[in-house]
Amino acid sequence: MMELAISSQGLEKIYPQVRALDGLNLSVPRGAVYGFLGRNGAGKTTTIKTLLGLVRPSGGAAQVLGLDISKDHLAILERTGFVSETKILFESLSARQLIRFNRGYFPKWSDALAERYAGLFEIPMDRPFGKLSLGNRTKVCHLLALSQGADLLLLDDPTSGLDPVVTDLLMQVLIEDHVNEGRTVFFSSHHLSEVEKIAEWIGIIEAGKLLLETRLEDIRQNFRLVTVSGNSLPALTGPNLISQKRAEKFHRFLVSRQADEFVAKLRGEGATVLEISSVSLGEVFLGLAGKELPCMPGSAGTTRATA
Repeated sequence: MMELAISSQGLEKIYPQVRALDGLNLSVPRGAVYGFLGRNGAGKTTTIKTLLGLVRPSGGAAQVLGLDISKDHLAILERTGFVSETKILFESLSARQLIRFNRGYFPKWSDALAERYAGLFEIPMDRPFGKLSLGNRTKVCHLLALSQGADLLLLDDPTSGLDPVVTDLLMQVLIEDHVNEGRTVFFSSHHLSEVEKIAEWIGIIEAGKLLLETRLEDIRQNFRLVTVSGNSLPALTGPNLISQKRAEKFHRFLVSRQADEFVAKLRGEGATVLEISSVSLGEVFLGLAGKELPCMPGSAGTTRATA
């Protein structure tokens, strides 16, 4: 049985005007890199803060590193490196002072790693945090999280403000210094190319619900986009049907596996199959979380007459 670093069962967070988490069920394997994807406001940051015990859940349960988030949040924080979406620390302290402040809270803290990341990321160590650029603030936050010797890294939008060179360095560090040591990385991101580069597992959230959780390799090997034409096709359902979108002339079905059986079913309903193609992570994300352009009334889409 797969050992989990993070597990949640029906996790809920309800605010007065919004249901931020709606029955969330996560299964994050130990030692994996897990990319957590969703649009703005989908519930990614709320999920991370709830797992850390920084936000009290309204319902459900969750365990982090085998610890209950409702009872053991201090023990979870001690074993977890966290980089927040806002990248906020003490404004008046320099990176060097922040290291001295933080090291006493973490038994596995490594001064050697802190020194390594300071040089690798070219961090201005003696400038007040509040006077740093967004990119340098992000670097300092990563230095502090990566030097803790944490069993789990929870990273919320980890490349905010970073240039491509430092982003690539960070990706290498996460794999070589942490995942290769058996640690777990759970990170949210808007940059699908970054997720595809290092993630083994993918979770896609929308409106507080987990729409999909699977291995990235499974998407590459088994997911297919089926494009068909046909009039009055019935609404199709099935365990392997991820999403379907209908236009005036075409229908597109995203299926997770057994595409041949699904295609045979479509043909039985009178559809003409135009294409069966493999899909990227971006196409899966848009298939689940994307919005269709609504039709416009009147003469929208017509060509203007010329004299």
